Amino acid sequence: MAGEWITIRLGSVCSKIGSGATPRGGGSVYLARGEIALIRSQNVHNDGFRRDGLAFISPRHAEELQHVEVMPGDVLLNITGDSVARCCQVDGSVLPARVNQHVAIIRPDPEKLDPRFLRYFLVSPGMQARMLSWARSGGTRNALTKGMIEAFEIFAPADAGEQRAIAHILGTLDDKIKLNRRMNETLEAMALMLFKSWFVDFDPIRAKMEGRWRRGQSLPGLPAHLYDLFPDRLVESELGEIPEGWRLGRFGDVVEQLREQENPLSSPDALFHHFSIPAFDEGQTPKLEYGENIKSLKSRVPPGVILLSKLNPEIERVWLVDVRPGEHAVCSTEFLVLRALSPLARTYAYCLARSPVFRQQIEGLVTGTSKSHQRAQVESILNLAVVIPPFSIVALFDHPADSLLARTLERRRESRTLAALRDALLSKLISGELRVKDAERLPETVGP
Repeated sequence: MAGEWITIRLGSVCSKIGSGATPRGGGSVYLARGEIALIRSQNVHNDGFRRDGLAFISPRHAEELQHVEVMPGDVLLNITGDSVARCCQVDGSVLPARVNQHVAIIRPDPEKLDPRFLRYFLVSPGMQARMLSWARSGGTRNALTKGMIEAFEIFAPADAGEQRAIAHILGTLDDKIKLNRRMNETLEAMALMLFKSWFVDFDPIRAKMEGRWRRGQSLPGLPAHLYDLFPDRLVESELGEIPEGWRLGRFGDVVEQLREQENPLSSPDALFHHFSIPAFDEGQTPKLEYGENIKSLKSRVPPGVILLSKLNPEIERVWLVDVRPGEHAVCSTEFLVLRALSPLARTYAYCLARSPVFRQQIEGLVTGTSKSHQRAQVESILNLAVVIPPFSIVALFDHPADSLLARTLERRRESRTLAALRDALLSKLISGELRVKDAERLPETVGP
């Protein structure tokens, strides 16, 4: 009956519920590229599928895992470890694929339970809390078993068409968030490409040296009147060849570390923007939390800074934060809070911290024996050698780069608004409190 809601036992409507396996040989047989993907827990997030860290296996090893082949529309659920209960639908562009033992495939009959609706139900706050509670009840390690998953009770419209309509409304908002993310990736890539061209590859200098740029001429992105700002030769330095007149310095000559700390528990009713390592990994969106819920001492985050993680520096975590005057913002002490030293600009410091040469250097600073908890020492980071161009050239770079990166911050703000609307609708639609006819016009009121 239209409008009727029922409780569905998940195991009764699925043709497959089960976890994958590691191919014979383990990580040693993983490939950086290949025809068949191996999806692992780091690829499965509540806000969608992530390609970062996606591994590949050969057809021979894939044959061993034929029973865990991923099909279009499958719901993927992390069932062990710190990422337990994270859930998404498979990205069809990565197929063919298999899953390893930390990920379960859930394949419902779409005429009884729409897979997209199921995914939204599983990421709803109430269901996330229940899954985390179950996962922590079984022993020392978080785990969801096949029996637990089969016993999940899904409250859903009896009509699969109504389920699809709910999923479509929520998906419209998610699609806009994904579009913003893709556009931001493009904008950041453009800023980083310009930085690399000028300050790593020294393309304008090489063009002058090779006679491809002469006085009175223009280069792509470089008007003729800027010709005299760039030197016409490279000289040797401890970092290799650098432009004549540019100097070697320390990263600490580009940025200063801000060390002010704050105990959010001292302001229990204040709302904080909490910049944490998990928040960075979940799409660079700080979590809004009241001070009473942030249990440890944090670093204060003022407007206009960048955050640089010293934890596991082989993972690039450099955060161009968006904090406005008057907002309470704190971050994990695993981040360095850095402010560009005048007259250098934040945009330049941010791109420098993400540049290939800098990343190679910081990766060489790690201490600690545990692969998951290696750190670079703060003073070692600030002492890394960097090339410092004349301030006039940095200012020239900052004008287009700052415009590009400012647009990424605008889209992140819009995505936070969209995510808040989606989450509000999610709870009400999944519970049946809000009906489709009342909610379907809301996404259309949100700008592109």
